[in-house]
Amino acid sequence: MTAIVVENLVKDYPTRKGPVRALSGVSFQVEPGEIVGLLGANGAGKTTIIKILCGLVRATAGKAEIFGIPADRPEVAKHVAALLEGSRNVYWRLSVEENLRFFAGLQGVGLREAKRRAAELIHFFGLGEKRRVTANLLSQGMKQKLALACALVKGTPVLLLDEPTLGLDVEASHELRGFIRELALRERKTVLLSSHDMGVVEDTCRRVIILARGRVVADDLVSNLLSLFRTRAYRVALRNGLPAEVLAELTPKFPSFRWLPEERALHVELWPSQNFYELVDALRAAGAEIEGLSRSEPDLEEVFLRLVRSEKEAP
Repeated sequence: MTAIVVENLVKDYPTRKGPVRALSGVSFQVEPGEIVGLLGANGAGKTTIIKILCGLVRATAGKAEIFGIPADRPEVAKHVAALLEGSRNVYWRLSVEENLRFFAGLQGVGLREAKRRAAELIHFFGLGEKRRVTANLLSQGMKQKLALACALVKGTPVLLLDEPTLGLDVEASHELRGFIRELALRERKTVLLSSHDMGVVEDTCRRVIILARGRVVADDLVSNLLSLFRTRAYRVALRNGLPAEVLAELTPKFPSFRWLPEERALHVELWPSQNFYELVDALRAAGAEIEGLSRSEPDLEEVFLRLVRSEKEAP
């Protein structure tokens, strides 16, 4: 059975000036064992989707299900755990150990098993020296580790992670990436991961869903998205630079045409209808001397920015 089903999801938030639409017919599915990245600028609807899926917010219209159970039913809590908006899902007056045992208990985990899971997560996140310290006295990074551990200790098959690496140092962030991949591979956990850290998403997710203005603008494998832009983007090194008048003449002919003076190089992207020789002919006709040429290697952040900008420019 499909782990997550979102179909024509709409969410309006009431305001004094009338309803504001956060989601406009969002649809996607996530299969068991998948790690899927959910990307979008602030206000794109990522957190709203996660809150709907874990039953904290009701959709205005559409369908949201976890293993066939509507997300607004109480029993969905047996199948899903969430890390929301940083480290807010912990109790400040409880210690690290107490928080972990409490959240495990909410899931119906017995005391002995709760202690075992808590000890395992405390060791993994390096919280041993802080296990009896109350959450309000922890550093921001430690609070974030505890919040994530509280989501994991429940042992649910679906994890909804909103900015899971917020406040973590580089080493802890890399450890977390490996841990998430292991959860999916070894335990068939389904993970929907929202993050502004493109490195985390690119390193852990095979597939990404990109949102803009409350709509899905891309839903594809990371490798496919990178290949799509790699085939159209070039870096051209020029021997004598590029005069301003030539730059002004050529810029309208290509969708992305940037001169990098410190590198004496040009970054250019071709329209689907254009070919590589049109670029070379245009540069030669403008009197530019080509010293070297190579395909650009875009990363996920660059792909994300291009897709979102294209959506903003659409009518």
